[in-house]
Amino acid sequence: MSEFERELVKSFNIFFSEHGINGIAYRIKQHRFSAQILDVLVDSLDPKYYLGVECKSISTDKGACALYFTQHFSVDKGGVHQIAKIDEFLKKSGRRGYLATELRKGSGRARIAHLIEWNEVMKRFKSNQLGFSVSELNDFTVIRRKDGRYKLDEAFI
Repeated sequence: MSEFERELVKSFNIFFSEHGINGIAYRIKQHRFSAQILDVLVDSLDPKYYLGVECKSISTDKGACALYFTQHFSVDKGGVHQIAKIDEFLKKSGRRGYLATELRKGSGRARIAHLIEWNEVMKRFKSNQLGFSVSELNDFTVIRRKDGRYKLDEAFI
């Protein structure tokens, strides 16, 4: 599990506890020979918090200028793109989907993440766009870090 995924799970669970919301975020353990559909699953009886979140982390400090559908997502042996698999899972499960993208800006500079609703990801993917530039990512919902964790209040309250 990546650090970003671990932090996001922790942040969701703290958010639920702080706001008295019945919900739990978790990561399904990845095994060598089994596919992992999404990075973070969130369960709640409140449909607002019944979620599936795919996490991507890119380093703008190391020159990343975009999150690309080809470079940052996988294609299985059968030629099925990861985005298509995630979309099918979200439709079948009834979960709301998000792409959470962390921008690492280098040593001593605060990381920041953005939440993109899955329908926006699909719209771009189906129209054969390459992905999201860093400047475009900045137009989406911000998840700021505070006290060593991501604060989800701006995104979900």
